[in-house]
Amino acid sequence: METSGKTDLVQWVDLYTNELYTWALHKVSDSELAKDLVQDTFLAASEKLSSFKGNSSPKTWLFSILNHKIIDYYRKKVKQATSLDHSDSMFFDKNQGWLPEKQPKNWHEDDSNLLDDNEFQTVLKKCLEALPEKWNSCVKLKYLMNKNGDEICQELNITPSNFWQIVHRAKLQLRDCVETNWFQNL
Repeated sequence: METSGKTDLVQWVDLYTNELYTWALHKVSDSELAKDLVQDTFLAASEKLSSFKGNSSPKTWLFSILNHKIIDYYRKKVKQATSLDHSDSMFFDKNQGWLPEKQPKNWHEDDSNLLDDNEFQTVLKKCLEALPEKWNSCVKLKYLMNKNGDEICQELNITPSNFWQIVHRAKLQLRDCVETNWFQNL
């Protein structure tokens, strides 16, 4: 039976890898992450092969494992965002004064047309992508789509105080990222 199980798994890798990858890529929008999730799916399947009773098709069973891997990925991402909720300490001392190295710099007055600069847009996009997912969504909805706070809270299922805290922290992170990746590189 064990040899048959290993043979089945090898066949399943050949049969289902592309479909699993396409699904994972659709869910996470990151090619390398999708490949890792599919690999983790087959690893988990090999560890649990003896528990596969055949009550569902192998494809259904593998997709179930993959979906759990995707859910676990997003749960971990949310926990990381929660751990970043104390990011004010990166910028302020215990008396809520600016840390000297994080104090905002004076940006050049002639930078009023920065959004027209393609290189700056690239830096800004990378800085936005570096934010936790919920922070990124709040900033984009508020500043790029001009939605009001109530609409954003409803769409993201967050409280108004949480929304304003997220926006505050996201702006701190964005300012720091832009200063580091744009103004210090000029």
